[in-house]
Amino acid sequence: MELRHLRYFVAVAEARSLKLAAEMKLHTTQPSLSRQIRDLENEVGTPLLIRGARGVELTPAGRVFLDHARVMLSQAETAVQSARQIAHPAKPSFALGFMIGHDTTWLPETLKILRDELPNIHVVISTQNSPQLATALLHGGIDVAFLRREDGSNDLEFRTLVEESFEVFLPSNHPFAAKSTIRIEEIIRETFISISGTALSISGKQPALRRTIDRYLKDNHVEIRPSHEVDNLGGVMSLITSTQGIALLPRYARTFLPESVTTRPLQGPGPKIDLSIGYRKANHSPVLKLFLSRLEKLIASVSENNRGNR
Repeated sequence: MELRHLRYFVAVAEARSLKLAAEMKLHTTQPSLSRQIRDLENEVGTPLLIRGARGVELTPAGRVFLDHARVMLSQAETAVQSARQIAHPAKPSFALGFMIGHDTTWLPETLKILRDELPNIHVVISTQNSPQLATALLHGGIDVAFLRREDGSNDLEFRTLVEESFEVFLPSNHPFAAKSTIRIEEIIRETFISISGTALSISGKQPALRRTIDRYLKDNHVEIRPSHEVDNLGGVMSLITSTQGIALLPRYARTFLPESVTTRPLQGPGPKIDLSIGYRKANHSPVLKLFLSRLEKLIASVSENNRGNR
């Protein structure tokens, strides 16, 4: 498996068309692209895409693979950029980390602020899961990250950007999909899918997302043992489809919705989880200091954009 296979696969998944991906994104021929995708599927050992008259769709395995492919490409790009920066340190460098799915919301305005203030800055961007970002902050791999308030170290500082509400994620053909809201007690007998309590966490502690879900269930005296646990949202969506299960997730997870999954609000006060800026206390970068001083401007810009897109 080579990085080009991952790039081709991501391009097709995002375009939902071999033809469009070949002509508009990859500047290659459709037969050549089809061969590359078949080679990748042979390497993985399972179909990743379903070809149809209306284009292509991801298989459940393809949705999971897409998350990891994006992470691998991002990490490869980060490695290349970091090596180039060390070899040719012509510009001040600043490494940003974003939770997968939140980069489309916060990245454009973040870059605008940095470019306006520091036009010659060299920015390196990484997209990963929240626990992975916290680990990268601790190890000095990135300067600032958009993530949850993860447990595990007193060396990190967090500043809250927004609080996100949770919704019930369920199959589009589930009987509950006919409801306008869903009571938490109604899902007790359903197949319940949750984020893994240990995978990718710092020092073995639960990720912030899992802690928030468990605390909400406990506060409402609802005892549910997850039937399945997954370490990424793409995997959650695949399991919802394949098991007819139900999950509690922040609203931003709608970014990952396939057609087979829908959402409904919780009835009554639901849980909330923060999206925060995280950074290492020992990081005295002047670029970090300037960026932190512009957080209010960043929050206002993103809020205004969200209102305009409604």
